[in-house]
Amino acid sequence: MVPFAVRVVLLAAPGLLAMAGCSSTPTPSTPSTETSSSTGASAAPTTATESLAPDAVEVSPGGVTTKVGAPAESTEDDYFQNCRAARTYMDTHGGDPKAQIEPYLKMLQSAPTVGSGEFDKSWMQLSAGQQSAIIVAVESAADALCG
Repeated sequence: MVPFAVRVVLLAAPGLLAMAGCSSTPTPSTPSTETSSSTGASAAPTTATESLAPDAVEVSPGGVTTKVGAPAESTEDDYFQNCRAARTYMDTHGGDPKAQIEPYLKMLQSAPTVGSGEFDKSWMQLSAGQQSAIIVAVESAADALCG
């Protein structure tokens, strides 16, 4: 037989959890601040990419596409794979990872073969949204935000 105290805890716990989920205390203001700051950090590359006119492309003086005017289109797995491939490149080349963004993008855009960081397609075969997603992932890799 289950002791009375255990039965009380087992019966009360679901009710307490339900009430906690519905409470409206002023504490959410602190998490929302944290959420916006962390969202701001991860959303910055996306915002910069999306600030271009639709279908516009920003090209560096070196001829590398660095921004695409389309929302990033990728799954979480695609993002992680693209980000990790970029981070591996940056780690093996050393130096400032942010300085490796353009060389890595140049390599992807001019490579005759397909690698793991490109949705298994050449740059020219990618949609604007996929190109944008790769740029976001590469910028995140430079900030060590692959997850």
